[in-house]
Amino acid sequence: MANADRVAMILAELQASEPAGGGLADRLVRIGREAMDVTGVGLSVMTSDAAPSAVLAATDGQAGAIEELQFSLGEGPCVESVRTGRPVLHGDLALTGSSLWPGFTAGALDVGVAAVFAFPLQVGAITLGAMDFSRDAVGPLTDVDVREAMALAGAATAVLLHLQLNSGPGEVHVDLADSLVDRAVVHQATGMIAIQIEADLADALTVLRARAFADGRPIVEVARDVVARNLRFSHDHR
Repeated sequence: MANADRVAMILAELQASEPAGGGLADRLVRIGREAMDVTGVGLSVMTSDAAPSAVLAATDGQAGAIEELQFSLGEGPCVESVRTGRPVLHGDLALTGSSLWPGFTAGALDVGVAAVFAFPLQVGAITLGAMDFSRDAVGPLTDVDVREAMALAGAATAVLLHLQLNSGPGEVHVDLADSLVDRAVVHQATGMIAIQIEADLADALTVLRARAFADGRPIVEVARDVVARNLRFSHDHR
């Protein structure tokens, strides 16, 4: 469990940070990178029903790439952390990741990620998403860094709740809107594919992810093509 005093300190630092540095999620991941011995930090919204995630923030291109990989493939440390409700720690991704998440691991190694660590964002039994930390060198997190990561995940949970609670009824906060629009497009495309190939939503999402992976494109781009009816699937794609 995250240390409540440290969570409060992180939130105070976040509140005092320069708004010109981006939204709350963007500023929080930068605080995380500065506070820990890591190369990059990412933050995603994801539910335990394995629905597509929404990438909220990443510190840099490498961190953004591994968030997008998990969004597109539906596998990786954040997905596992949300599913289990526990931290997922891989200090040597090449050694331990390939058998668990072959697509994610290959893509992450390609962009220079050597170690990755994911922590769930939880409110009681409800999981809102995950925060992950990556390194370009092999090695475990220290106990100090594990505690810091848990505190940062606690702060991220508080930020997500704050953003939505401070929106009007039926509205989505501007800091969440773009990411959740991407998620909605993927959901819509999944439904259309399910009808086209006469399959359930889980199979349709697998088909969409496979097409995005094969094309080397973000899943949301392929989803937009489906929604715009520029791309159709047939039974042969099942």
